[in-house]
Amino acid sequence: MASERDFFDLSGPFHLTCVDWDNAHDRKSVAASLVQGVYVLEKDRQGRREGPNALALPWWAFFHFQLLRTLVDDVDSSIFGAIYEFKPPPSMCNDTLHRGPRYVVAFRGTITRADSVSRDIELDIHFVRNGLHQTSRSEIAIQAVRNMVASVGVSNIWLAGHSLGSAIALLAGKTMAKTGIFIESFLFNPPYVSAPIERIKDKKLKHGLRIVGSVVTAGLAIAMKAKQQKNLSLDSFAALSAWVPCLFVNPSDHICSEYVGYFEHRRKMEEIGAGSIEKLATQNSLTCLLMSAFGKESEPLHLIPSASLTVNFTPPRDFREAHGIHQWWKPDLRLESKLHKY
Repeated sequence: MASERDFFDLSGPFHLTCVDWDNAHDRKSVAASLVQGVYVLEKDRQGRREGPNALALPWWAFFHFQLLRTLVDDVDSSIFGAIYEFKPPPSMCNDTLHRGPRYVVAFRGTITRADSVSRDIELDIHFVRNGLHQTSRSEIAIQAVRNMVASVGVSNIWLAGHSLGSAIALLAGKTMAKTGIFIESFLFNPPYVSAPIERIKDKKLKHGLRIVGSVVTAGLAIAMKAKQQKNLSLDSFAALSAWVPCLFVNPSDHICSEYVGYFEHRRKMEEIGAGSIEKLATQNSLTCLLMSAFGKESEPLHLIPSASLTVNFTPPRDFREAHGIHQWWKPDLRLESKLHKY
């Protein structure tokens, strides 16, 4: 049986009858709705809902998007992504249309249903182990983004994703950014692999733990790279700094809340004169360094130099709401946004 959350007219951003593409809330809401469209596409497939019984269409059609194609996992045949084309009617008069995308590539997160849960959880584990880039789903996603950039140009494309889907979008965005191609990206509840330090209420203890973590990480990075005779240059990480993805996190969601502390800690370290330590620590993770020590090279996907970080301080009813995609199109949210440049 379909959930109320799958019906656009019951839980979608139907209040956005006229989108202002210059407005951050409107842009965020449309991107989140397109991601929800991918979730419902896969639920339609699993529930064998077709024709008039399918529920996915309004999630993009309401905003004058058309579904170009779906992205299908080669292991379980689930729909994990979609490519949309913006096709506003000729009669639409909107001075901000030029700020909207022509195409959006969107990725869903984990669905806890029998037909997809095992593959999704497997990919979640790959992410925790910094191995998401080695999976076929990621390869399919990155190739789809490459093909879109080659055919329509980078300025016409948005990337969007939620949870595991935001990790895939982040991977695709970082891969393109390394070649100098910067895609506008909307990453909702992006997972961050770390101890849950952000949940500690004592600010002094929390800051102290982060300082210790930075010193240990930076020291280990220096030792490892000296042993491997690698250049300690930060060029590869700094090269990504021109790409500024939009991150949307909820402090009550332990899956993504560490991004709040990650960027705030960088600012505090610079204030106390320890910016050089943090510049090295911020591009490394202890997990990746330890894996490198055993000859397993990996890159911490969740670490990025720059971002526009939006935090939703609206109290959630439960974890499901704090981690859910639906929160991001609700009006009257208590949001705080900051630009963090490396």
